[in-house]
Amino acid sequence: MAPRGDGSSSPSSIDDAVAVASPTEKSISTVVIIIAMQTEALPLVNKFNLTQDHHSPFPKGVPWIRYHGTYKDLNVNIIWPGKDSTLGVDSVGTVSSSLVTYAAIQELQPDLIINAGTAGGFKAKGASIGDVFIVSEVAFHDRRIPIPVFDLYGVGLRQTHPTPNLLNDSKFKLKVGKLSTGDSLDMCSQDESSIAANDATLKDMEGAAVAYVAHLLKVPAIFVKAVTDIVDGEKPTAEEFLQNLAAVTAALELAVTEVVDFVNGKHLSDL
Repeated sequence: MAPRGDGSSSPSSIDDAVAVASPTEKSISTVVIIIAMQTEALPLVNKFNLTQDHHSPFPKGVPWIRYHGTYKDLNVNIIWPGKDSTLGVDSVGTVSSSLVTYAAIQELQPDLIINAGTAGGFKAKGASIGDVFIVSEVAFHDRRIPIPVFDLYGVGLRQTHPTPNLLNDSKFKLKVGKLSTGDSLDMCSQDESSIAANDATLKDMEGAAVAYVAHLLKVPAIFVKAVTDIVDGEKPTAEEFLQNLAAVTAALELAVTEVVDFVNGKHLSDL
């Protein structure tokens, strides 16, 4: 249950209102994978033998990169927001992820969105370094609006597209958990309270924003997150994140490949 102001609506009402809608009998042929960091994206680009689109469908001047190709029976697209034009770092966070998700859906008309990436995990909720999760619900933890109903809008709780068969079939021991999203790598006390209220096992900087756009444009979305750092652990988050990024990205590659292999030849209702 997410934090709310005095007299706010029951959160159950928003669960029904914002669950990602999907035409479950549609065959999956085009997949868009949204990934925030180049380090996370390139192993999958190589795995699926994708090529960079040098005639980008995106607006002129934006740093967004599209890798595309055919993998088995799927048209696979990896969308990376690129490097910030001023500072040269990965364009992480909710703003960039929202923009590229919107643009990718408009231009590529995917049947399925996969948001793949790394995340912080909470050991109190059973997360360990290198664990890979399929996300069941997403919410924001840093959009605090203590006014009835606006508070629920700020939290933005959304269910992801269900994947019971994927989870049963998985050979990679995928876990299931809830994801909380905010635009800071660290965690202030207010964020911590909101994350706890969201009952989240994972914390990232993009997921709930991708879910918002996917829901808005009625494209089913699933989320694959690999744990790089333990948020409620003893090591500083930034230090642990950088220390584990390469190894955990390898685990992410294996998991996303397994997910895409499973998706191949399926209908949405088969997931």
